[in-house]
Amino acid sequence: MRHRGTALTFRQKFSGKKRLFLSLAELSPSFSSFLALKAMAWLPLWLTVALLISPARSLTCKSQSFTNNRLYSNCLDLPTLSSYLHWTYDSSNSSLTLAFVAPPAKSNGWIAWGLNPTGTGMAGAQSLLAMRTSDGAVVVKTYNISSYSDVVETPKLSLEVWDQSAEYSGGDLRIFAKMKVPKKASSVNYIWQVGSSVTDGRPVKHEFQPPNLNAKGTLSLTGSQTGTTTTAGSGVGSRTKRKNIHGILNAISWGILFPLGAVIARYARSFESADPAWFYLHVFCQISAYAIGVAGWATGLKLGSESKGIQWSSHRNIGIALFSLATVQIFALFLRPKKEHKYRFYWNIYHHGLGYAIIVLGVLNVFKGLNILKPAEKWKSAYIIAIGALGGIALILEAVTWVVVLRRKKSNKSTKPCDGFNNGQATQRPLAI
Repeated sequence: MRHRGTALTFRQKFSGKKRLFLSLAELSPSFSSFLALKAMAWLPLWLTVALLISPARSLTCKSQSFTNNRLYSNCLDLPTLSSYLHWTYDSSNSSLTLAFVAPPAKSNGWIAWGLNPTGTGMAGAQSLLAMRTSDGAVVVKTYNISSYSDVVETPKLSLEVWDQSAEYSGGDLRIFAKMKVPKKASSVNYIWQVGSSVTDGRPVKHEFQPPNLNAKGTLSLTGSQTGTTTTAGSGVGSRTKRKNIHGILNAISWGILFPLGAVIARYARSFESADPAWFYLHVFCQISAYAIGVAGWATGLKLGSESKGIQWSSHRNIGIALFSLATVQIFALFLRPKKEHKYRFYWNIYHHGLGYAIIVLGVLNVFKGLNILKPAEKWKSAYIIAIGALGGIALILEAVTWVVVLRRKKSNKSTKPCDGFNNGQATQRPLAI
């Protein structure tokens, strides 16, 4: 009897352990998926830290390098047309050794830079213009712009120029030259411009938008500049830092955290073991995204107020729309009906629709911002990889979730209704909280 009781006790213990193992096996898909989602929630935080501690130099003249070991004492982030100027002033012979970098308005367009010894605008400028020929070569031409209606190529300028050359790299045209300046001059007036096309070897007229009309400044040969200047060994200018911060904050908030919160809401809620933790993760992601996005939006407003005459209308308008929609979405949480309320169905439709609109507009505006700032290609590639990975994970979770839901229906197990639809059967309701 003693042995029999021992055997029964062993069988009971083994049976209990077996049931425990089976229970864990049943929960493992949902539990592992939930852990994966929790790990994903930390991804934007690590990405933010990595971006913030990395040198904010990819959007500045200091990040640029040139062939043939060309080095310059100073560089300037010009305030319009995504252009940059590098130069070294030699007071012994009153000359500038310079490099001008800018993307043409279109791939087959042109760029130009010049000094104006007689005025502050285009008329009177002694200009260097770079363009690509039909065979892909890059050439530099000289133009003495005597008036706005008289733009004619001339072999000789009123200011001596030598060693001029040009190259095409990474979507930018680059002009290199040496140019005499008036003796004992403490500053010189300069202009720059970009155009969209070249016809029969002649540049087609540029646009007359505010960025084009404001493409002029005064270059101090001894002191401060018009724009953001950096000298050898110095850091980036404060305005460029604000541009970098604006881009990072908005890419993290609208471009990553909001989509991540949607993924958590859509897929984690299908697993019973994830309830109610998925809800808190979703709310955490969306509120964090909103707070970071508001900070990025505010830096954008500040940058806009400092850039008189420069407007990126579509980027600005989408940003305003995003802020408005996200504000309505956040405050609508306080009006969320209970699951069994008759108006919950309509609230869910509104919540889902607004959420998807925010995600689409957010990602779109991140790409518009990248096109405006024109950072190094690796940053755009990094964002494409991040959002692509998030989309790939969403596709995998979509398949896993449907398998779980179909198995649950097949086994005729009762489930807790997600939001009161389909007679209590669990359904896929993205962004419903």
